[in-house]
Amino acid sequence: MPRKATIKTLALGVSLASVLAGGLAQAETTLRVVGNFSGNKLHVDEVERPFFEALGERDDMTVVYNTMDAIGVEAADALRNLRSGAFDVMSVQIGMASRDEPFFEGIDLAGVSPDLHAQREAVDAVREAFDARLQSRFNAKLMTLWPFGPQMMFCNGDIDDIGDLSGKKVRVFTPSMSRLVEGLGATPVTLQFSEVYLALQRGVADCGVTAPSAGNNGKWPEVTDTFVPLPLSYSVQGHFMNLDTWNRFDEAQQQALTEAFARLEEQMWELAYEVNDDAIACNTGQSECARHEAYDMTLVDIDSESRALVESITQEAVLPVWAESCSAQYDGCVEVWNETVGQAAGMSVSQ
Repeated sequence: MPRKATIKTLALGVSLASVLAGGLAQAETTLRVVGNFSGNKLHVDEVERPFFEALGERDDMTVVYNTMDAIGVEAADALRNLRSGAFDVMSVQIGMASRDEPFFEGIDLAGVSPDLHAQREAVDAVREAFDARLQSRFNAKLMTLWPFGPQMMFCNGDIDDIGDLSGKKVRVFTPSMSRLVEGLGATPVTLQFSEVYLALQRGVADCGVTAPSAGNNGKWPEVTDTFVPLPLSYSVQGHFMNLDTWNRFDEAQQQALTEAFARLEEQMWELAYEVNDDAIACNTGQSECARHEAYDMTLVDIDSESRALVESITQEAVLPVWAESCSAQYDGCVEVWNETVGQAAGMSVSQ
């Protein structure tokens, strides 16, 4: 990783150490932490792992950190593992875990936010309601919310515009993304990130959706030849803490943890803003490439009509289906979404 980001990581560690050092004299607490997938090297090796290592330097806290894939935990089971107390802190891919709570997928519905700035407004707008629902349904507390970045398509085959996606098998990982892909005439294929490289190589999938940086780190350009820079969603993640664990900390500790996790969240947002443009340049062989491995994928031109088509599919096919499933579990779902995410994105769902 470039020196700039490394310096930021070190600064975070210093700040964290100063904020959390000298823990109060009380029984040591052990935090069992499940981090993100190890393949997301920038996020794990440069930010997340150093953060939890610094957290473990408190004299009243021990941290046992493992990545999700290292211990065989399924991303879709994160909320259940938190509620049961199997782990104290987990990095959660919201869309993958939303089968247990459709309201949570509303923070990152496919086709809603046109760019990262709009996505951040939506996240900030719904944060309080999200945390309240998380605590009541899953006995967990919201510590961070942040995106990997715009979720775009790595494809094989001749694609001049999004109309050429018709008939393609596209790897997706959230219910709303499946519906958007279907609206584009393609067939959704749900796969874990670790399964996508081989699926693309063997033709099980024609395209895979992920952030430009994640796809580059996963070497997807080795097995694809066309890059489609149409953001379908942003893969919003979160760090959640079991509520019983949180309540074992006193007020001063909770304040210190809140401030520390806020720094972690900010650094994750910085990564989303900074690395994905460079990854697009590197994936497509542009001279601006600096931070990722260089490839020579063909870059598809996405025009305003393509974005308008996505918004139309979202309004007609994505939002109504999501609203029905969410309302079946949560009476206030649509009202809360319209007042938070919907208002930030300039969309609404009929009740």
